[in-house]
Amino acid sequence: MICVSILHKGFGEITEILALPGLEMAEIRLDLCPLSDGEIEELFSESDTPLVATCRISEVYASLEGSVPDDRERQIKAYAIAQERLIAAIRSGAMYADLEIEAPPSVSRKVRKAAGESGTLLIRSFHDFSGTPSAGELGAVMEKCRSFGADLVKIVTTASSEADVRAVMSLYKGSSPGSLIAFCMGKEGRRSRLDCLREGAPFTYCALREGEGTAPGQWTLEEMTEALYGTSFKGISGRPLVMPSSKSFAQRAIIAAALADGTSSLSGYSPCGDNESAIAVAKALGAEVIQDGSVLSIKGIGACPLCLSMESLHVGESGFLTRMMIPLMASLNERPCLFEGEKTLLARPLKGAEEMMVSFGTRLSGDKVPLTVKGPLVPGKAEISGKDGSQLISGLLAALPLWDKNSTVYVTEPRSIPYMFITIDVLKKFGIRIGSEMEGGEDFLTSGDWSLCTGITFKVKGGQRYKAADFSIEGDWSSAANFLVAGAVFGRCELEGLDTGSLQADLSIMDILTQAGASLSQVGDDHKGLIHIQKAPLTAFDTDANNCPDLFPIISVLAAFCEGESHIAGVGRLASKESDRASAILSMLTQMGVPASIDRDILTVSGMPLSRRILSGNLLRGGEYTSRHDHRMVMALKVASLGADSPITIDDTACVSKSFPSFLPLFDAFTGITG
Repeated sequence: MICVSILHKGFGEITEILALPGLEMAEIRLDLCPLSDGEIEELFSESDTPLVATCRISEVYASLEGSVPDDRERQIKAYAIAQERLIAAIRSGAMYADLEIEAPPSVSRKVRKAAGESGTLLIRSFHDFSGTPSAGELGAVMEKCRSFGADLVKIVTTASSEADVRAVMSLYKGSSPGSLIAFCMGKEGRRSRLDCLREGAPFTYCALREGEGTAPGQWTLEEMTEALYGTSFKGISGRPLVMPSSKSFAQRAIIAAALADGTSSLSGYSPCGDNESAIAVAKALGAEVIQDGSVLSIKGIGACPLCLSMESLHVGESGFLTRMMIPLMASLNERPCLFEGEKTLLARPLKGAEEMMVSFGTRLSGDKVPLTVKGPLVPGKAEISGKDGSQLISGLLAALPLWDKNSTVYVTEPRSIPYMFITIDVLKKFGIRIGSEMEGGEDFLTSGDWSLCTGITFKVKGGQRYKAADFSIEGDWSSAANFLVAGAVFGRCELEGLDTGSLQADLSIMDILTQAGASLSQVGDDHKGLIHIQKAPLTAFDTDANNCPDLFPIISVLAAFCEGESHIAGVGRLASKESDRASAILSMLTQMGVPASIDRDILTVSGMPLSRRILSGNLLRGGEYTSRHDHRMVMALKVASLGADSPITIDDTACVSKSFPSFLPLFDAFTGITG
């Protein structure tokens, strides 16, 4: 990435610079910019651009009035001012704070403490404006910086020969990529300002314009952008995008409305294959469905046990509808019901379904669609395993309240936990009340991390009936994840229609991107405000995707552009998706030239940032790829194509209509792709 050093600018000028198209990062020279305390706070708290806060002691010292009695007192005052300004920027949201290695221990401790508390990365820097020490001396300086709390070491010297440049650049051989910025000033060192990105520096520095540099040999932003990106990678940005409705909420709400007594209104609806299948199921049950734009009006059947006599039910290609409707049809239908489907659903095994349904007196004729469901469902107490997912459990939670007898469902090894609570949340809107109690060890009790939950008890009161409701369907985080990753790697992105207070499991993309170092913000205090993400230096991340398996394809692409080795747990959840996603993802990454492996339940991906890929000739490999008829793989491949050395063609893109029919034209418009 390219960081523009800003100096001798007032608050208004700085905000204008930060709004420039294509600006990736900025260093605010607090020692050289006339900013008040309030302006520092506003600047670092409001800007979406990743900012480096720098306050050089020497510059502060030189700017002090001559009334300071002696050099020692003058120096103390300079350090105090620098410390105050850096800490103010840190507490206001600076991504990085640059503190010279010469700073006294008292200043170092205070700045380091503030950085640790605020999540700001601390740069410990060394500058030599007179020459270049030996490689051995530079190595010692680097180790000193690390021992003095550096998250990122910065070493800059003045080169008078190619040997000086080699001495500085040799530091990268003993450093982990992303942990060091080292280059040379002066005419001899000019090229090293770009080459450092190839060696593993997370970003480099440049001047905004000619004559505004902070040191000899500094490039301008225009020069650096052209040298790094040429005409291939100008970045992506544009108008805010509106995300489609969450099919997790939409499908549940459609079925609940179909079961209700009365007419429900569902707003915020957007069509996709799975949602249309849910409407078809609702109609098959006997509900009346009218669509007017983004509003569905559904007159329900007033469902009660054994109120239907259907020979068959077609669930489209939806695995969720299949599992949701198995317990419901065992409750509603007075006769065995044949479940039929299409496309990839016919090859997807219903792992654990037969064993789970036997616990409630229901028989299945097989483990794949087509299959026959023979009820009736028998309410009561049962212990079931959730290791194969939450969808069938959601069906039980929807069906058991209809029976007169109370039920208790204890789920061991729960997976995809957020989806169970989405079901409870939707059912509540339609008059169904279900109690729950989660359990786990001390780590779970103190952190609330759902991945640490070891069991859930659901208390279901019998004799309940669905009631008509007005329901607003929220935007889909599964769809949003693709655009957020594209923005984090290749430019910027703004999304509308999302709720950061959502129960959707794929809201986890926000945590994953934050851990990777992306710059994320939300406009306003409302958790439904505009989401903004902007390119920032990305580093490897570790995450458990057991509860959000649909994120696997796109976060594997994210990992390919993060410096270092990322680890994604939850591979075991991928075998029964639209494709064998574990195999599909590994094959995709391998074909792209990204080192990746699977060991038991963990996918490991070795990545490097876009700038390093460009300069080292390691862009992802283009060519012909298969989506394996999986909509999530199509979206991940399209995002990956932005960082490929040649076009990526996908054998089947039509399958994306299963969840996001407008994805392809929206993505092309978003990225500026035509034709």
